[in-house]
Order: sequence, then C-alpha cells, then structure tokens
Amino acid sequence: MIEARGLSKRYGATVAVDSLTFNVRSSMVTGFLGPNGSGKSTTMRLILGLDAPDAGQARIGGRRYRDLRWPLREVGALLEARAFHPGRSARAHLRALAASNAIPRSRVEEVLGLVGLADAAGRRAGTFSLGMAQRLGIAAALLGDPQVLLLDEPVNGLDPEGIRWVRDLLRSLAAEGRTVFVSSHLIGEVARTADHVVVIAGGRLLADTSVAELSARSASLEDAFFELTSGGAGTQATPQEKARTS
Repeated sequence: MIEARGLSKRYGATVAVDSLTFNVRSSMVTGFLGPNGSGKSTTMRLILGLDAPDAGQARIGGRRYRDLRWPLREVGALLEARAFHPGRSARAHLRALAASNAIPRSRVEEVLGLVGLADAAGRRAGTFSLGMAQRLGIAAALLGDPQVLLLDEPVNGLDPEGIRWVRDLLRSLAAEGRTVFVSSHLIGEVARTADHVVVIAGGRLLADTSVAELSARSASLEDAFFELTSGGAGTQATPQEKARTS
C-alpha cells in the first residue's frame, strides 16, 4: 500500500501539494487525475523521496522510500520517459540499474522482451522515439519485479497498439496482487483501465473513490472529472511540471 498523510509542498509562492491524504491499495489499478499543474507529478516525487515535503509524510508498505534496502525490488517507477544516458544502449542502461540492486542480468533480457524492445536492445537509447523511450522506462520500472508501481503518464507517445499493451499490462499486474498507481491526462483510458481513482486540483484532494462510483455522478467519468475540477484550481504549474512539458 502507498500512504500519503497530510502531504504539503510549496515552491516559492506556488502551493504544489496542499495537505494531501489518500491510500493506494493493492490488487487494483488506481488512476491519478488532475488538471495540468494540479500537483500529480510533485505528489509522486514526494512519495519516492525525490522532493522533501514541507509537511506530512508518504509511506510505501509502512516505510519511507529512502529506507528501503533494495528499492528497485520493492518499488518500480516511471516519472520521466528519457531518464537514461542517451549514449547507452537500452541493455546497458538496464544492466546498470540491475547491478545497483543485485538483480540478475537474466532479468534484463526478460523485461526487454516483455516491453517489446528485444530487437532494439543494442541501440543507443538516445535514438529512441518517445514511444520506445516509454517502453524502456516501463522496463526499468518492472526490472526488480516490484510489488508497487508508480507510473506517470505511461502511455504518452505510444501508438494505439502500445496503449492497449500498457492497459493489459497494468491490469495483469494488479491481478497478481500488486499496487499500481498511474497518473494520466487521458480520462477515457483511466475509465477503461483503473478500478479506483484519486482526483486532485490545486494540490488538494477532490475525490478518492471507485471509478464506477465517480462515473455514476454524471454521464461519464470525463464529465464527472470536469464537474469536479471546474473551479479552475490547479492551473498554475510548478517549476518541475513546467520542465516536463517544455
């Protein structure tokens, strides 16, 4: 389980996350929705210890991420599609990550095959398209066979076949009892993939409920989302979120 309790984070005059509390449970896909600049990426960074909260705390299985002995074996994350050295091959990138957490090299070949990059494993990752970079990022997240996964916009840049593949992958991981937390701006895709949804705007919690329950409030999940967020909160991006879209 992922637990956020009273998480708050400010960047100068910008309040990115404001007293945010929610749980992400195992055995289901939890979608993370919010307008651009609503604090989704910042929240994921706080959970993973990449930023320090001004208040509150985040726990994964009852522990802070930084306290995990072998973090890649317990938590897999995709926050940036191109979080790799462009001069390294896909295989070399994954082997370096595997070595850092005592993961067998055989697992590298397994995940390369799983994400459809076996034939491109020797290519420099810097030459990859955005869709291929996303697949490499997902491979890195799966490398340690973790029980918890956090994926920020995992279908960004993928073609329809790739989107369907990610959808099926997320469902299968949840069916195995894993905790799957996925942010997306594609509300229709969340409606087709997720069991539960957390909605924020302006860094504040608006909804923490099942997809079915939220969808029932209006004609569709999309309509319910826009009704929740119609106040205009969450439109000012943090510096980190501006960098992601620049």
